Amino acid sequence: MRGVLFDGKRVEVVDDLDVRDPGPGEVLVAIRAAGLCHSDLSVVDGTIPFPVPLVLGHEGAGVVERVGAGVTHVVPGDHVALSTLANCGTCAECDRGRPTMCRRAIGRPGRPFTRAGGERVHQFAANSAFAERTVVKAVQAVRIPGDIPLPSAALIGCGVLTGVGAVLNRARVDRGDTVLVIGTGGVGLNVIQGARIAGALRIVAVDANPAKETAARRFGATDFLTSTEGVRDLLPTGVDHAFECVGRVELIRQAVDLLDRHGQAVLLGVPPADAEAAFRVSSLYLDKSVLGCRYGSSRPQHDIALYAEMYRTGALLLDELVTRTYPVEKFGEAMRDAEAGRVARGVVVF
Repeated sequence: MRGVLFDGKRVEVVDDLDVRDPGPGEVLVAIRAAGLCHSDLSVVDGTIPFPVPLVLGHEGAGVVERVGAGVTHVVPGDHVALSTLANCGTCAECDRGRPTMCRRAIGRPGRPFTRAGGERVHQFAANSAFAERTVVKAVQAVRIPGDIPLPSAALIGCGVLTGVGAVLNRARVDRGDTVLVIGTGGVGLNVIQGARIAGALRIVAVDANPAKETAARRFGATDFLTSTEGVRDLLPTGVDHAFECVGRVELIRQAVDLLDRHGQAVLLGVPPADAEAAFRVSSLYLDKSVLGCRYGSSRPQHDIALYAEMYRTGALLLDELVTRTYPVEKFGEAMRDAEAGRVARGVVVF
């Protein structure tokens, strides 16, 4: 079968992949669509270290082909959106309703794929959605209504969970709050619409690319700037919530500096693993906070189903996130468009 392979030096579309059958508590999914997220690019450029060779992709949707023993919540033929969170469901954190903190859900990459000749291939983010078929833990496969277009549904599993979840679950933005969003890529646009859904009064989007203003406003931004320098002109006392969605330490500092009293900066961008940010400690003494956020502090089985229904009612935008679709053979073009910022989300289809 076809898939997108990274061997540590280059990315290529190969056609000699195989994937093992699902074991107990696992699901085999035929991928129909997968979004190209910046995290995939970060693996390729080394920002996110990961063992190679691996099949890329972690934001996918498809159709269940087979299920392993003990799986009852999905059956062959169901449409599913995939999460990257292979949480165990039994540890103390899972029991507390915090699956993103499950210690078994990260740092243990499997190798369910093989290539011709028997070479074993790693799975990225417990998912590897850039393959015609993949095996995931049952908890990662969330059934969605069959009338949701799969290229749109694919984006729920990462960009939407991360962005909207950061607003609703982690920051808990309230009605009338003011929000600053630095970076309006796929995650940033979902932060913007999360703030709109939460009832934020003022949503200031910042992106160096002025061409992104139209999309930012469509998703709910009330203001658009090409740098943070003008934020104080709009909101002289600062903002209640600042979301850094780029992953640059200087922007983290700007997010902290632009907070109002009781404000909180939420870090969503992914800088290099050894990056260090600096800010004045005294700037936090007025009850300000700097918050990390993993995967939107989400509960995927609950949140993916919720966001799917919100899409069906028109409250959540998904179709508008899909700037362009690419057949898997044009994955290189999809990468170039994503790196150049020409798309909110490019989606690879099988």
